[in-house]
Amino acid sequence: MGKPVYISVILPLKLEWEPSYSLPEGMSPEAVCVGKRVKVRFANRLYSGVVTAVGIVPDTDTAKIRPVESVEDGLESIYPEEIELWRRVADYYLCTVGEVYKAAYPLGKVNLEEAHAASVARAAARREKLLDSMRQKISRIEDRLRRKQELIAGSRDGTKAKAKYIEEAVRIQKELETAIEALIEAEKGTDATASDPQAADAMKVILSPAQQQAYRNIKDGFKKKKPVLLHGITGSGKTEIYIKAAMEAVSKGGNVLYLVPEIALSRQLEERLYSHFGDRLSVFHSAESAVSRRNVAETVRCGEGYVVLGTRSSLFLPHHGLKLIIVDEEHDGSYKQDSPAPRYNGRDTALMLAMIHGSDIILGSATPSLEELYNCECGRHTLVELKERYHGTEDSEVEIIDTKAERRKRGMVGNFSRKLISHIEKALSDGGQVMILRSRRSWAPALQCDSCGEIPKCPHCNVSLSRHMSGGDRLLCHYCGTSVPYTGSCARCGGELKALGAGTQKIEEEAQALFPQARVARLDSDTAQNKSYEARTIKAFADGEIDILIGTQMVTKGFDFGNLSLVAVIAADAFLGIQDFRADEKSIQVMEQFRGRCGRRERKGLFVIQTSQPEHPVYRRIIAGDGGCFNRSLLEERKDFDFPPYTRMIEISVRGFREDVVAEKAGVLAGCLAKTADVTGPYAPAVDKVAGQFIRAIRLSLRKDRQLYIRKDEIRRIVNEFEKSSGRDCHITVNVDPS
Repeated sequence: MGKPVYISVILPLKLEWEPSYSLPEGMSPEAVCVGKRVKVRFANRLYSGVVTAVGIVPDTDTAKIRPVESVEDGLESIYPEEIELWRRVADYYLCTVGEVYKAAYPLGKVNLEEAHAASVARAAARREKLLDSMRQKISRIEDRLRRKQELIAGSRDGTKAKAKYIEEAVRIQKELETAIEALIEAEKGTDATASDPQAADAMKVILSPAQQQAYRNIKDGFKKKKPVLLHGITGSGKTEIYIKAAMEAVSKGGNVLYLVPEIALSRQLEERLYSHFGDRLSVFHSAESAVSRRNVAETVRCGEGYVVLGTRSSLFLPHHGLKLIIVDEEHDGSYKQDSPAPRYNGRDTALMLAMIHGSDIILGSATPSLEELYNCECGRHTLVELKERYHGTEDSEVEIIDTKAERRKRGMVGNFSRKLISHIEKALSDGGQVMILRSRRSWAPALQCDSCGEIPKCPHCNVSLSRHMSGGDRLLCHYCGTSVPYTGSCARCGGELKALGAGTQKIEEEAQALFPQARVARLDSDTAQNKSYEARTIKAFADGEIDILIGTQMVTKGFDFGNLSLVAVIAADAFLGIQDFRADEKSIQVMEQFRGRCGRRERKGLFVIQTSQPEHPVYRRIIAGDGGCFNRSLLEERKDFDFPPYTRMIEISVRGFREDVVAEKAGVLAGCLAKTADVTGPYAPAVDKVAGQFIRAIRLSLRKDRQLYIRKDEIRRIVNEFEKSSGRDCHITVNVDPS
């Protein structure tokens, strides 16, 4: 009998160590290598694990080591680069490698033949969508040309002005001819044009002089082996630069990962990228079917010259040969996963991935995060600015409407000021479209009894119930999902319940009454639960089939709507009232992103803000356009108070069903951590009870010096030991860099 061979294995469990197993008698060590998948038993349950070392010397009693049940020959091996990424994510975000493995490879395997069939069908459907999109584009260009010709015919301006109209008409005519040629080529049915980024002139990216200069600066940054932050104002054409860089990477045989923060953004961008990359393009996010996701993973594992368009989960695909990573809208909070572990930020994990693969990386935004501006200021990253709009349009005008003053003079109709109503009517009469932002979904975010003042709250969470009219009139908790029928009467005294504020459903209702001839639609997390509705709504608005679109923050993302002439924020102060040191930064980002949705073609847009605090610095900064000065003042403020990016912040939550136990345990844990970091708390967060569990938070602030990693390891050790000693009384979560 030969000497036993021992291996270490990562399991999809929260384990602080990698269990050891032995190879059964008769199994050759050559059959198992690092990255191989094996079936093993742990705590009397079978798991599929990943081998991380072969021929180890166990540090436990060998008599207790179990043998491997079987080698998973039907499952692909894990690349070393994948395991390296898991380890880095686990180290940075203070979780276990097993938790990262579980996120990267969730349960459920799908037949590859089914995946291939689905891929073929999807490619055909996308081609039809592309052809339809190209035809619609031609129709829109023809409309623009016709309007310009009408201006020329009816112009009473001087010769110089008329010559300008003629010059613009000639340019539009050339654009029309190019689009028609592209459609003819695509309708021939030859996949070569769609699949080969270099195949047709019509598919090439034409950059403006400003874009060309920005692209050269990006290439210079790549030569220095530094990440590049592309700070381009809204409408400046960052996407064209991304595509140009991706085409160059693919032409050299490299692979590309293109990250977006939201699924809705990937849907609008997919057709645009498909026109350049054809079947080289794969889309990966949670709304895709399991078959499709497995097929993409197989393409990524084996393919060359691919482009993956995806959300943060696509970072954990089995990448190889990565030449370029693009992180669009790098500032967006949707890149941060808050639960479950790993609680990672997609942007920062993309930087880890780029370092592992030695790939170039572009982080793009019109409103960069202060963390990224700080990295550029310190010389870690390269800043490239793009300050000109692609179509030469000026920034949208900004109008601040003081709702307190308007109410005093009876200038409000529900939640709409008469000034805003007038602007909407003008925009619609001119053939434009309107988008309205309200940060809260529901019909009413909260209700209050008109007699006793009682506010109905969730019995399981310390939050008010919101009234939802769609799908049946009911009161809903946005945290645990508790739903009860709406009766209109107070449960305490029977008095009448009155709405406190208005959500998107109420705004939609008022808009339909104020503008009966307009086609009104709503897009928020309620309607977006139906993924087909979300896709149809975005497409319908882009095609001009919807006049007024009302939504939450999801409508502020990087959509490109050519006919959008007016955007308005209702109850803008809700963004400023968040209990977060990032409130001003996030407000600016939301406002500027939303402002950039309109006026993206020839016409100049209008941005209306309804607020009860018209003198707030955030609004003053938007009007003045002094982004650099405002960001500098925010950074100075962060530095004075030892906030990120000058320190590393970690938030620890203690949860349990007994409030006294949670408060006591949190206090003891905070005392243990005080020797390692600057501690704030424990304190009750704004929402201190969710799903029956009470919450206490502890915020740690760590200096960014050579001892940072040592202190983080000590924090991990203290938390793990404390959690073990607490048993089942409390559950502890660790969130590094909370959003």
